[in-house]
Amino acid sequence: MKKTIYILLLAIVQLAVTTSCSNDDERYIYVKPADVNRNVLIEDFTGQRCLNCPNASAQIDSLIAQYGHDAIIAVSIHSGPLGFKGSAKLTGLATSLGDTYYNHWNCDHQPIGLVNRAGGLQDYPAWPALVRQALSLKSTIEMEATVSYNDTTHEASIKVNMLGTNGTTRGKLQLWVIEDSITAMQVMPDGKPKPDYVHKHVLRAAVNGDWGQDVIIDEGVESTATAHYTVDKAWDPKHLWIVAFVYNNDGVVQVIKSHF
Repeated sequence: MKKTIYILLLAIVQLAVTTSCSNDDERYIYVKPADVNRNVLIEDFTGQRCLNCPNASAQIDSLIAQYGHDAIIAVSIHSGPLGFKGSAKLTGLATSLGDTYYNHWNCDHQPIGLVNRAGGLQDYPAWPALVRQALSLKSTIEMEATVSYNDTTHEASIKVNMLGTNGTTRGKLQLWVIEDSITAMQVMPDGKPKPDYVHKHVLRAAVNGDWGQDVIIDEGVESTATAHYTVDKAWDPKHLWIVAFVYNNDGVVQVIKSHF
């Protein structure tokens, strides 16, 4: 009887040890981050003196209505020979930054654009098919951005969190300021200027350099980037956004935007 009790106690002790070790092992099992849908960045090279540019803008509106403003993030880059930098009476939206991008991508007409920087420059009728294809892909990173703005100092503080979801992603993090709802002249398809045209998602500035900053994002590891920017007093902070995206030689890995 004593022998039986001893054997039973020994079995219970062994079971407890085995169970405890098993729980310890489970505690350290690596859980792969969930897949993340890839958003789409449309870089629309446009100009206030461009007859067909309102048609490209309408195409963007249609895509945003179809897929949502979080999935489709557009940036209107006023630039090139049809861009307008303003006069004493009229507001211009073209910038030297826009011209830098226009020349880098070898644009030769407007409107024309890039969809996640894959497949090269394309005219706006081709954008819907490229958007559908881009949305079918998964991203290798998850991104989140927050912006705080001080009305007194006009300082914006930007924080971007990035989490690797699949392997190691190497590229550059780009931060842009864009502004919505700017009323300014635009030449329409009929050739007539419309003085009260409402321009959307207009590129205003690059926060962290024209081409961004180097980043390496490992799977399962969260990294954070911060930046500060002094906003031009002529811009309306109620209509300002930060567009944050990571890109490399394969195109845009992920893109998000955050309101001021």
